[in-house]
Amino acid sequence: MALKLSNRGDIPPFIVMDVLRAANERAAAGEDILHLSLGQPATPAPDYVLEAVKSALDTEMIGYTDAMGIPELRQGIADHYMHLYKQKVDPARVMVTTGSSAGFLLSFLAAFNPGDRVALVAPGYPAYRNILVALDIEPVLIEVGPKERFQPTAELLAAQGKLDGVIIASPSNPAGTMLSEKAFKEIIDYCASQEIRLISDEIYHGISYGTQASTALKFTDDAFIINSFSKYFSMTGWRLGWMILPEDMLRAEECLAQNFFISPPTLSQIAGAAVFKCYDVLESYVAQYARNRDILLNELPGVGFDNLAPADGGFYIYADISKRTNDSQSFCARLLNETGIAATPGVDFDPFNGSHFMRFSFAGTEQTMLEAVKRLKSWR
Repeated sequence: MALKLSNRGDIPPFIVMDVLRAANERAAAGEDILHLSLGQPATPAPDYVLEAVKSALDTEMIGYTDAMGIPELRQGIADHYMHLYKQKVDPARVMVTTGSSAGFLLSFLAAFNPGDRVALVAPGYPAYRNILVALDIEPVLIEVGPKERFQPTAELLAAQGKLDGVIIASPSNPAGTMLSEKAFKEIIDYCASQEIRLISDEIYHGISYGTQASTALKFTDDAFIINSFSKYFSMTGWRLGWMILPEDMLRAEECLAQNFFISPPTLSQIAGAAVFKCYDVLESYVAQYARNRDILLNELPGVGFDNLAPADGGFYIYADISKRTNDSQSFCARLLNETGIAATPGVDFDPFNGSHFMRFSFAGTEQTMLEAVKRLKSWR
């Protein structure tokens, strides 16, 4: 007898997690592994956050919260937009989520029906398309490269036919490129003219080198804005994120969140409310990423990785390795086996050209970057 199985799990794996597992297995066997795969800061949550959490454990009952999040956190997020962008946000439009991952799921569920078509670029974050497929929503992949700075344009969107949604990320993952304000506004204006729902992934905001990233809120109130405490705020394992919602989506998202999650993790929300008092510490973390970025951008070309995306923001360097291989997954496996450096094959991000690319994360320590370069110099 064969019991019924859903086909929703018939989606590709998140390969970076497979890389992490292989790296951890080697580390458990005693090998010295350098982690340049995950986008996980090596920096901890600031001390002030940890003290707030310890106090809450001693004095508070850690129970359910409102499905939208605790008021002080929602207000803190709204204040963050004034601090960073000079944009006024009504805290009523803020929804706290269990990581940005829950934000993607909830936004896709609220905005799109099965069979709808949602455009996104390749290379891009693989969970976008995999979640869409699991929800029976069609991902419309737009092939982009260095010529487009790995970003969409209004013209590329117009060439895709009827669309119901568009996902953009600036800074992007894996390439780290950012949209100019002009290009961003052109995309938003095009979406408005065609009644296309825009989802703006802004989880790498706060981490940029030279020019601050623009939020979609500067140009529209009709987009979903998704962000996370994992990157700039250095709180990956706390599994906390947020959305700024269009007003016409508030009740729908609240009902979905109530039923899917009840509420975000309470202790993590307390931590999130505290972190907005820690900008000085967070900026010191960004300065560390900048030093790591400089090391790799300066040194990688001399060890055979000489075609690199510009890495405007975030903490990734996307490298064209077509001169060395046409199989990035095997290349990264060999790199791990022979040098102990864990990096991510481009096929995780791009079904078109990913076999010719790989991603280095520079979210780790400066010592990790220097040691990685040293090992690469002796590896061919």
